[in-house]
Amino acid sequence: MRQKNVTKAVFPVAGLGTRFLPATKANPKEMLPVVDKPLIQYAVEEAVAAGITDLIFITGRNKRSISDHFDMAYELENELERNGKKQLLSVVQNIVPKNVNCIYIRQNQALGLGHAVKLAKPVVNDDPFAVILADDLIDAKVPVVKQMVDAYQYYRCSLLGVQEVPRDQTKSYGIVATHPMSNGIEQVAGIVEKPKPEEAPSNLGVVGRYILTPRIFHHLENLQAGSGGELQLTDAIASLLSEEQILAYRFEGTRYDCGSKSGFLEATVRLGLKHPECGKDLRALLEAIAAEGLVGKKK
Repeated sequence: MRQKNVTKAVFPVAGLGTRFLPATKANPKEMLPVVDKPLIQYAVEEAVAAGITDLIFITGRNKRSISDHFDMAYELENELERNGKKQLLSVVQNIVPKNVNCIYIRQNQALGLGHAVKLAKPVVNDDPFAVILADDLIDAKVPVVKQMVDAYQYYRCSLLGVQEVPRDQTKSYGIVATHPMSNGIEQVAGIVEKPKPEEAPSNLGVVGRYILTPRIFHHLENLQAGSGGELQLTDAIASLLSEEQILAYRFEGTRYDCGSKSGFLEATVRLGLKHPECGKDLRALLEAIAAEGLVGKKK
């Protein structure tokens, strides 16, 4: 049977974003801008660069601005065209290419990442697919999903994007035990959701990039509530291990945890410094702040 390529990606975007209140009271955290693009757009651009053509958003209440962002904006486009602002018009019209489909599925209850991914089954069907968490913004020369899709083309099994995390932070991640292979690839021997540092099998944490085979849906459907009373994708992956090989992929790139205020601010500064429009001015501002002696001062 002909092997299928990865052309679908799931974006779980139904979370409440409580760590960014009050900013996220009425505005999705995925729409918070890093420089001039919302987090979700960085994630979508990464998927599109990997050849993905079906974008499946698992949404919730108060998330309408996400679908609006990827839809046509007739009034705005007409205004830009009338005023001859062709460059801005192009930016607005090309947020997603014409050949890319945006599909929206409503998650009525916050029952965890595993539940969100399970809702995508009617669209994913029997295809391999990516899962991308917009909270994890990864700056890389080759987009990480592209790196992982290329690896999937060779290994034809599920892959988890991983990186080493501080031992005292293992309780914030799914942690894998692995056996080394080659070229940044390791075979997953076990995976645990948010273990205490003293109980963690390693300090290799799964971050928000996955390539999964459709067999994961069988395990999601038979999943019992786990950590926090939610359906954990990590638990389904652990169950899938009994049937299929799963690989850990050490991606090349710099990850910013934009689910935290400090990570979000770091991403804004570092990507701002690279931005062709504002990078020079931002660097000058940071140098002025440093010269004033404000950096490193404590209240």
